[in-house]
Amino acid sequence: MSFTSQGLHHDHLLPNPFVSGRYQKRPLPTLLHTLLSKKGNTSLQPKITAKPVPRAFCASAAATMVKAIRVHELGGPEVLKWEDVEIGEPNEGEICVKNQAIGVNFIDVYFRKGVYKATTMPFTPGMEAVGVVTAVGPGITGRKVGDVVAYAGTPMGSYSEEQILPANKVVPVPPSIDPTVGASIMLKGMTAHFLVRRCFKVEPGHIVLVHAAAGGVGSLLCQWANALGATVIGTVSTNEKAVQAKEDGCHHVIFYKEEDFVARVNEITSGNGVHVVYDSVGKDTFQGSLACLRARGFMVNFGQSSGIPDPVPLPSLGAKSLFLTRPSLMQYTATRDELLEAAGEVFANVASGVLRVRVNHTYPLSQAAQAHADLESRKTSGCIVLIPDCIGTTS
Repeated sequence: MSFTSQGLHHDHLLPNPFVSGRYQKRPLPTLLHTLLSKKGNTSLQPKITAKPVPRAFCASAAATMVKAIRVHELGGPEVLKWEDVEIGEPNEGEICVKNQAIGVNFIDVYFRKGVYKATTMPFTPGMEAVGVVTAVGPGITGRKVGDVVAYAGTPMGSYSEEQILPANKVVPVPPSIDPTVGASIMLKGMTAHFLVRRCFKVEPGHIVLVHAAAGGVGSLLCQWANALGATVIGTVSTNEKAVQAKEDGCHHVIFYKEEDFVARVNEITSGNGVHVVYDSVGKDTFQGSLACLRARGFMVNFGQSSGIPDPVPLPSLGAKSLFLTRPSLMQYTATRDELLEAAGEVFANVASGVLRVRVNHTYPLSQAAQAHADLESRKTSGCIVLIPDCIGTTS
């Protein structure tokens, strides 16, 4: 199907929970139940039973050695080290997962550099993966060995062949979703979900500005906002990324390195400005993004790839009564129900074709440093996935 503004019509949205800009009345976890029904896997909520069930261990009753990326000091991509690490048995409420595909996100760079502080040192980065359950801790029902599951967010540590996870942090992956797609869509897809549906609810007639429109989250934002009936303006750095942004639903594309994006937005909107800016770039675009907003517009800063923005004097927002927020996915998936709702909507939109996931780059897990270097130098577009070396990459 076409993802240009001409080719994507609302008749494509019938399977989508956002027809006419409203949630369906049925509980959204039902979407995940429907997608999973092909294999009869409708158990979404791991439960702790009063009587423990027998354990299945990751390899043996003893601790297991696996390969993982470790960070012993903060710095550039070179601090990502390929090492042997020890994992134990899953405890009560936990499962052991053998990762099949691992998502790479800019938040991983922030932790590696120390922009965000890891709770321990050394640490294993990574906040998104899809894998197969290889062991369950005592008392777990609703998850079993062999289940394919995904997670995004905390606990950090997905850059590993295997990891121990709280059972209530994972969601079942529908059979229609390939592991590489699942590992690309969980964190980025649920981020796009809360940005367009909860943080600022995009509706037909809105004009939105998306920075880094060809990036992992940016690509999904453009597709989703277009599908919801908005006019989408995207900023990109190259001709190749401009082509992708247009395919993903951008009605207007701005080359931010060659053009004054504030002037172009004013031109496109006849001086009225946009309803919302989704800005993951930070320092380099922040002030310009504020200038692009119309009265009572929403400035949504959800990243800082160029650095942390300078402080904003609160009175400066008063001239146009602007709203400013710095949201985080973790606060929008804080409960189990919220997590299942978000994942269910994302998977449903992928299955219906509303969202196309661009897995443009795969690397062996051992080459995570190269993946980070390419991401930071803007050599990538779409999603980046790490594949454990024992599985092998396809590109």
